[in-house]
Amino acid sequence: MKCPFCGYEENKVIDSRPSKDSLSVRRRRECLRCRRRFTTYEYVEKSVVNIIKSDGKREEFTREKLKQSITIACRKRPISDEEIENVVDEIVSKMYMQDSNEIESKWIGEMVMEKLKSIDKVAYIRFASVYRNFQDIGEFVKEFEIIRKKGTKEQ
Repeated sequence: MKCPFCGYEENKVIDSRPSKDSLSVRRRRECLRCRRRFTTYEYVEKSVVNIIKSDGKREEFTREKLKQSITIACRKRPISDEEIENVVDEIVSKMYMQDSNEIESKWIGEMVMEKLKSIDKVAYIRFASVYRNFQDIGEFVKEFEIIRKKGTKEQ
């Protein structure tokens, strides 16, 4: 495991603990050269799951790509890395519970939007605008109004 700061390959594990759902192990490490600390996650390697894109193409599922798209939507929002990890863990867990090794990207997108909607409305709108490919401000406003109306009903 290379240090993300200096690239040195030797480090020591300071702390190790399972995630809440026990699907991964979180490890705090310290580089033996620069002494900076960083976090790594270990996951059980499961069977390959292919994502069926909207154009019919198939692509191997990567957890990091899912996490990156959620992280972008949550940028500059009061959402911790741990909350993002939990969202990713929940989606991946549900995905592997499916009886198929092929999942439609639409299913994943809807799951992400459902989770983000309950965490942060702005992150939800950001993700939805890219996922649903909003073409103009009218589509954006329409989605915003739906969220606003639901929010007032919940209060």
